[in-house]
Amino acid sequence: MKLVTLLPADQYVVVNKTILTEIDKKNLINLYEPIIGFGAVSLYLTLWSDLDSLEIMSRDFTHHHLMSILKCSLEGIKQAREALEAVGLMKTYYKEGDINSYVYELYSPLSASEFFNNPILNIVLYNNVGEEEYNHLKKMYRKVSVDLKDYVDITKTLNETFESTSMPIVEARSREVLPLNIKSDVDFDLILSSIPKGILNEKALNKKMKELIINLAFIYDLDTLKIVELIRASLNERGGIERDTLRKNARKYYQFNHGNLPTLVYRTQPEYLKTPTGDTSKKGRIIGVFENTSPYDFLKSKYHGANPTSRDLKLLEMLMIDLELNPAVVNVLIDYVLKKNNNKLSLSYVETVAGQWKRAGVKTAKEAMDLAEKEHKKMIKNSDKKNTKNIKEAPVPIWFDKRIEKSEISDEEAKELEELLKI
Repeated sequence: MKLVTLLPADQYVVVNKTILTEIDKKNLINLYEPIIGFGAVSLYLTLWSDLDSLEIMSRDFTHHHLMSILKCSLEGIKQAREALEAVGLMKTYYKEGDINSYVYELYSPLSASEFFNNPILNIVLYNNVGEEEYNHLKKMYRKVSVDLKDYVDITKTLNETFESTSMPIVEARSREVLPLNIKSDVDFDLILSSIPKGILNEKALNKKMKELIINLAFIYDLDTLKIVELIRASLNERGGIERDTLRKNARKYYQFNHGNLPTLVYRTQPEYLKTPTGDTSKKGRIIGVFENTSPYDFLKSKYHGANPTSRDLKLLEMLMIDLELNPAVVNVLIDYVLKKNNNKLSLSYVETVAGQWKRAGVKTAKEAMDLAEKEHKKMIKNSDKKNTKNIKEAPVPIWFDKRIEKSEISDEEAKELEELLKI
């Protein structure tokens, strides 16, 4: 990338690519500021104030203007700008000339629900503010749920309320969000020079492996030298890097130094994806368990309080980091697979179910439960055509409707329901 020296006389123009609400400004301060600092937030809001009255585009300004407003050096302005670029709030374009010119595009911050559901920003915020402040922020942004079970939706649609007329189509400015811009500090040249060619095959560091290393470095806070050490411990006899071994070694290193896993596996279901409170039925209470228990604690309960094996923790990591499944969905999947697969979390079985749920866009516990039951019924229907009884007789989770609503259940089923509800 071209090395650019910022000067006071350099000009800039601000282009608005989105819509900024008062809630966005609150999110900037509460959620983004602990990560990017007050200087970056001040720069963002100052650039926003430079826009014209329609909030579309600014006139030409010099960077001396920013220095005067922010009482900040050019280096401080540059660092603040780069912080905004890193978290997807801004894009910068540069044109060299007698007087250098910049275009600063502004983008929306994530909503609170999107932010807390983001596997990267969520962890960075937790690490920066600590557990107590993090929980306070989550509580502050929780969504109020109202039980509408006994209500009827009588909301009118547009065409039911107004008559159709010929109106010109006006293109409105939409809310745009940039993807997270993660800068990697991993020095792959240092990795290659630190491990002899006879030991590490250079082809092992392909694009996918580099992406995995960058993700592991971020999630587990690893520097290049530590990564070299972990790679050495993860090589096979052909000089290739075993992906699963590398993940396992990175996780073990983090656990040894921090006493637990990154916060992702300790998260519970985001508030905006939880069901309304007030459902006291058996199924409603089970959904509450899935939504208010972290996957780690849920899996630990299946071990009767003992710590899960590293292999099963790796499965949790894959489901939440690679597939980005929500915590409650992971809990349903764990419960479903253990029941269907003779109390075993088989990797192939888990990946098959998880892949289907991901493609189906499952985000809530109820959606996962409904899809699991739907697939089971489909399998029973197919088994009837083939005159096979194996599918019909296979055990199913206690939360399947046809079992949970029975007036009488077996002692074994009653025990299973009791254990699930006390998690």
